[in-house]
Amino acid sequence: MLNTSRASLSFNLKSLLVGATAAIASLSIALPAVADDFPTRPLNVVVGFGTGGSADRLARIMSGHISEEVGVPVQVTNRPGAGTQVASNYVLNVPDDGYTLYASTFAPYLPNSILTGGANFSVDDFSYINFQWFDLDLIAANKDSGYEDLPSLLEAIREERGQVRGAVVQGSAGHLMVRLLLDEAGIPQENLNLVTYNSGGEARSAVAGGQVDFVSISAQGSEGIREFLTPLAIVSDERIEQWDVPPINEALAPMDLEVPVLQGSMRGFAVTSEMERQHPERFEKLSSAIQSALARKDVQEQLERNEMGGVWVGPERSNELMRENYQVFEKYAHLLN
Repeated sequence: MLNTSRASLSFNLKSLLVGATAAIASLSIALPAVADDFPTRPLNVVVGFGTGGSADRLARIMSGHISEEVGVPVQVTNRPGAGTQVASNYVLNVPDDGYTLYASTFAPYLPNSILTGGANFSVDDFSYINFQWFDLDLIAANKDSGYEDLPSLLEAIREERGQVRGAVVQGSAGHLMVRLLLDEAGIPQENLNLVTYNSGGEARSAVAGGQVDFVSISAQGSEGIREFLTPLAIVSDERIEQWDVPPINEALAPMDLEVPVLQGSMRGFAVTSEMERQHPERFEKLSSAIQSALARKDVQEQLERNEMGGVWVGPERSNELMRENYQVFEKYAHLLN
């Protein structure tokens, strides 16, 4: 059993939201000075995934509002592939002039690209302007699978080698969470018939259609398949309103088992760290544009209607969160290899 210090690796969303509220409230006294007439031509937002996914939808909604703030058109282009490596390499190889923004689900995909995907860049090669959408992971069974709680699912995996089928997105926090659960419970990894998918949509379709018995995946995006699921646990330290299900370590209490509570997804915007170094005034203008957009009531309402996050945590905290996330995934990366 793990001690509580390992559980403290978890991300305290509640405290983050309190900080975000304070940041928005202070916007009126925090507007930065702008040193040049940047931008004078359209901006390009590069998305690390295909169209229709969470990062793409976030980029397309926010691009219109960013455009209003900076006064030039903002276009969105998708460069999917290799767990966001394609987009990352593209952004790192365009001019560091501030005209290219990077929109992605940075955690956990960027750390995984480096730790298990052979990427030749580091998380410090990017400067994260803001992570505005945080999503916890949900572990849920197909409603007809017969699994009503997490211990019964794990014991079935232990006793019926190869018979239980699970679905995850390759390299996701949900993927690592499943591996961690088996590892901490002393269940051989090969006992689980784990199917990895390239998108959340594919994994959710598999569990909703009964091709697999359970899924470990972002909770917020699973609302559309709620009727097909029996939720077993939320990967969090505390209960959340959306899903009436115990936090993971509460769900594991009957097994006298405790696991680290991993961060879920962190989505937002970044530029290269070199861009911030060469053009700090442009970085500040892009940062202020996103902060101003998120402070608007109409933007918050639109994000809420689309079930997207819209908090402002700012560059300093976003970069801290990225480094913290990388350290956690570095510790357990061997489970994904």
